[in-house]
Amino acid sequence: MRNIKLTISYDGTDFHGFQTQPNLRTVQGTLQARLEEVVGHPVSIIGSGRTDAGVHARAQVVNFHTSSRVPVEKWPIVCNVKLPDDLVVQDATEVPEDWHARFSARGKVYRYQFDRGAYPDVFTRKYAYHYPYPICVERMIEAATHLVGRHDFTSFCAANTPVEDKVRTLHAVDLREDGHLLTVTCRGEGFLYNMVRIIAGTLLDVGRGKIEPGAIPDILLARDRKLAGVTAPAHGLTMWQVLYE
Repeated sequence: MRNIKLTISYDGTDFHGFQTQPNLRTVQGTLQARLEEVVGHPVSIIGSGRTDAGVHARAQVVNFHTSSRVPVEKWPIVCNVKLPDDLVVQDATEVPEDWHARFSARGKVYRYQFDRGAYPDVFTRKYAYHYPYPICVERMIEAATHLVGRHDFTSFCAANTPVEDKVRTLHAVDLREDGHLLTVTCRGEGFLYNMVRIIAGTLLDVGRGKIEPGAIPDILLARDRKLAGVTAPAHGLTMWQVLYE
């Protein structure tokens, strides 16, 4: 059996998330069905992580095992010829048998985009949350510095998150303005359910004066989801990169 690693990108608008769900269009289900057509045997795709309905990916990573002899450089071609336009295989490599898209990952990078234009941009409306009201980006940058490091992020994940250990390390939380777009980039070893969307929503609340920048350490220590900001809409979030050694 060969172990094939694929780097894929997708527009999450019309997918019900990454993970296979009965009778719903998902990234994993769509790609898996295409791979099984090619190899002629059942395929189980392992993803580096899950994305929710509406969330996009620039470079999601998956792997699967197969007895197929398709040359590794041909996998993007044989997959993309019948995949829908909103799901593309960008690259393929053969990896060691025990390589695992999730457990071999050393970190991830996510980006959340705000559209600050007076009116929605028709070309970014699916990939950026339109917020045309005044915000102070300098306050948001100050608040972001308090999120960097190793913390218990209970306050910054969905209240129903089943994971018990909510300690995570963020290496960077950067904000960048480019015209009417404001991008929040989070790089860390791992992320909890809705963590980046809650970080983005909390920074937005800081920017509009609802939360003080200096309150972030206390919000972290409180381990109380109700104290952090709103969960920003899914369509502004993109899984940007998965980091491996």
